[in-house]
Amino acid sequence: MAGVLEPHISYAQQLTIPVVGFLGAVSPDGFGERMRGFRQGLKEAGLSEGENVLIDYRWAENQLDRLPALAADLVRKRVAVIVATGGTAPVIAAKAATATIPIVFTIPEDPVTFGLVANLSRPGGNLTGVNLFVGELMSKRLELFREIVPGIARVAVFVNSANAARAELQVREAEAAGAALKLQVQIIKVASANEISTAFVTLAKDRPDALFVSPDPFFIGRRAQLATQAARHAIPTSFSTRDFPEAGGLMSYGTNIVDAYRQAGVYTGQVLKGAKPADMPVVQAAKFELVINVETARILGLAIPSTLLARADEVIE
Repeated sequence: MAGVLEPHISYAQQLTIPVVGFLGAVSPDGFGERMRGFRQGLKEAGLSEGENVLIDYRWAENQLDRLPALAADLVRKRVAVIVATGGTAPVIAAKAATATIPIVFTIPEDPVTFGLVANLSRPGGNLTGVNLFVGELMSKRLELFREIVPGIARVAVFVNSANAARAELQVREAEAAGAALKLQVQIIKVASANEISTAFVTLAKDRPDALFVSPDPFFIGRRAQLATQAARHAIPTSFSTRDFPEAGGLMSYGTNIVDAYRQAGVYTGQVLKGAKPADMPVVQAAKFELVINVETARILGLAIPSTLLARADEVIE
């Protein structure tokens, strides 16, 4: 399936301009800022989409079982490089589809753990990219949340049950972080809009002190629903990326996702100019940001400490 917003790229075009195959787990909706960062990275490498590089998009629309076929299609098109984004699943699908076409990824977990690269400093194969670290920050998110709700004792955590391997890892991280901070953690598995609505009805009865939404492309696509339901049921929420407080959620702490995609764009440009993924160290995301929606805090009757507001990278009024 070609990208919804982009014209199909012809074979004649491929003969004259290099083509990047862009494999995304989600949909173009909500991906605009990430793509802005990616295109900025390409620009820093001397490339501009539509001028001296083309991008052929494949979006799985949150249907992860479609990823292998989409990756295979890009391989058949003989793209110059595949960019795999939106979680671990697209990277695994791309790796399974080709051992020769270079792959640049953005991945939330350690790629060594998933056998995607030999090590971070010298990947050794046809893959390299950016480790977003979004899955390793649960303890920090809990600590920051405690500054808003000091008496927090019970935390509900949404994970995407349709992304089983990642959900299992997130459950372990959440439970370990909760145990370290002596918090009761309730894991709630959801995989559809209806399941999210049903889960909020349960939360309204159980009344946990907070809801933490695990980093997953599925939840990014449902950010408006999550923010609306959390407001309706007066449940304070914490997320891993700024998409959510921008949509009305309370706060987020995590990787500066636009900068991470910029770095992926730079790497893609370098590969197109001849660099080998095997020799390109996996970039460890180094920019993190705290975003707080103070209007949502007011609606929830929460007073954000001035010390926390001073540390925030952005305060949404």
